[in-house]
Amino acid sequence: MKYKELFYPEARFGGFTDIDGTIAFFNRINALLAPSFMVLDVGCGRGAYANDPIQLRQKLRILKGKVSRVIGIDVDPLAQENPFLDEFHLIKEGDWPIANDSVDLIVCDHVLEHIGNPAQFFSAARRTLKEGGYFCIRTPNRWSYIAIAATLIPNRYHSKVTSVVQEGRKAEDVFPTLYKCNTIRHIKNMMKKHGFEGVVYGYEAEPSYLSFSKSVYWLGVLHQRFAPRFLKPVIFAFGKLKKHQIDETSPL
Repeated sequence: MKYKELFYPEARFGGFTDIDGTIAFFNRINALLAPSFMVLDVGCGRGAYANDPIQLRQKLRILKGKVSRVIGIDVDPLAQENPFLDEFHLIKEGDWPIANDSVDLIVCDHVLEHIGNPAQFFSAARRTLKEGGYFCIRTPNRWSYIAIAATLIPNRYHSKVTSVVQEGRKAEDVFPTLYKCNTIRHIKNMMKKHGFEGVVYGYEAEPSYLSFSKSVYWLGVLHQRFAPRFLKPVIFAFGKLKKHQIDETSPL
């Protein structure tokens, strides 16, 4: 990334910044893992991070081998090609093909923005998690400049725009965004409603989407350093299921 080392000189040593969002998110997930865990990767994708040139970041993202089993689910049948899964299931009509009380940790990385029925989504997480299980979410903030721009651009053009602002991003990995539950307040409310206690907060890494222009990238750096948390481009949420109650709206 041509401007990263200019504005974040520490990136010259290892290739990543001190505020790398993927490292921050998956570092915390790795801290929660135990060798006995069953992990569910919701919206697992095809494992594009296999091509990540930053070895440290790639190792943090790969959970297979660190836990008992990694199960992936996705609406895309091609996600079965993901090499970092022990098991794959296809999501049909929004239902998660996972047994009740069967997983210890759920990873939901850049998926919530594509969900049309957030209540069903959070109910599925509560249903499948064991008591004391963890729910880890990273998703765009509806009020960030990135999400606002994405809203103004019709979904049919997202793959073309993304190919410009995200080098190496393939069109088949771009899905329509809905932003039905993409504010800190909405996620907090949904977590509380479905029996999770935890933390939800805004996070901002280096402005990689703005690498097409030095002056625009500089404005992104200023935003990263000074914008209030509720306007940060990404939301992190980490929840723990303290008391597992049966959701009457979910399939048993």
